[in-house]
Amino acid sequence: MKNKLNSILQKKGGNKNVPIAFIFKNDKVLIGLRNYTPDKWKNISVWTAPGGRCDSSETLETTLRREVVEEVGIDDLKIVEYLGSVPGAKEGDIVFVFKAETTQEPKLMEPEKFSEWKWCKVSEIPSNFINPDALKLILI
Repeated sequence: MKNKLNSILQKKGGNKNVPIAFIFKNDKVLIGLRNYTPDKWKNISVWTAPGGRCDSSETLETTLRREVVEEVGIDDLKIVEYLGSVPGAKEGDIVFVFKAETTQEPKLMEPEKFSEWKWCKVSEIPSNFINPDALKLILI
């Protein structure tokens, strides 16, 4: 299991690869309310997990750790499991879904993109989560 996780984490990125982490603390998962604007994609607000698009030279792990620090200020991320990959919200994107843990609290690092970050039970994740297929991977 650990070899598969390490192998996936070392996969090189590319701008269609999007690693995300369902980050857990005390049996709750961290989600953020992302506000998209028409110039970025659509004019919607949806719940999401921390993560983001790879730069061409980055591994999935490098991207995931960078995005988590940029979005929520968490730098003690412990990636514990690779849950799978699913199609992204944008055509052609592949979302690589990881389970992770932290001891830290999130900070609102990008208020121009996110309204809030909160901890919730998996069963209480709002229905307007951006990627229902990714969400199914933690419900199994």
